[in-house]
Amino acid sequence: MILVIDALADRAHLAALAERIALLEWRDGRESAGKVAAAVKRNLQAAMASPAGRRLQDELLRLIADHPVVQAAAQPRRFSPLLISRTEAGGGYGAHIDNPLMGKGDGRLRSDVSFTLFLTLPEDYDGGELVIHAAGMTQEVKGEAGQLVLYPATSIHEVRPVTRGARIVCVGWIESLVPDPAQRELLFDLENLRAALRQRLPLQSAELLTLDKSLANLLRMWARP
Repeated sequence: MILVIDALADRAHLAALAERIALLEWRDGRESAGKVAAAVKRNLQAAMASPAGRRLQDELLRLIADHPVVQAAAQPRRFSPLLISRTEAGGGYGAHIDNPLMGKGDGRLRSDVSFTLFLTLPEDYDGGELVIHAAGMTQEVKGEAGQLVLYPATSIHEVRPVTRGARIVCVGWIESLVPDPAQRELLFDLENLRAALRQRLPLQSAELLTLDKSLANLLRMWARP
């Protein structure tokens, strides 16, 4: 399941974020990549360990984690630390697969869902499309600033070379309460159905109560807290 979500529509907020991001220290993006991915990765990543980086990470994580579509589609259990990536002209990220396990110790998680939050206006750079290769299809996304793309971490994906300007995005990974992607999609479909029916039926209607029960019991069956 690949979803494009309007996560941040406030242009003033986006401009303020861009000013704060510009003040961060930048490092070679290959430092955070696995051995295979590092060979095709050509970008910069912000150093997030500074006080300014941590504040920015906390703010973006709240924005992403609290979004109702992210909650319904990903069923998050844990989020990875966020990365802010800058890809300038001549840079890109060739086809690769994300590491299945990330972090160390208590912070280690299984990467079920990947996400990319676009922070640059698409007209400010050429190229830089996120390309996701799924079974039988390929989808390209060049999101508006403030749009968030959720996609399976199990997929092969890449970032097309940037030929003008600079592409800045925030990326991260989610370990889901429901590891099976087909089960997550079914729960998401039913959650959308429930939201639509709540506009038409009383909350205590037999139909909605039955749907509430079914969603709760499917989550009991499939969740791995």
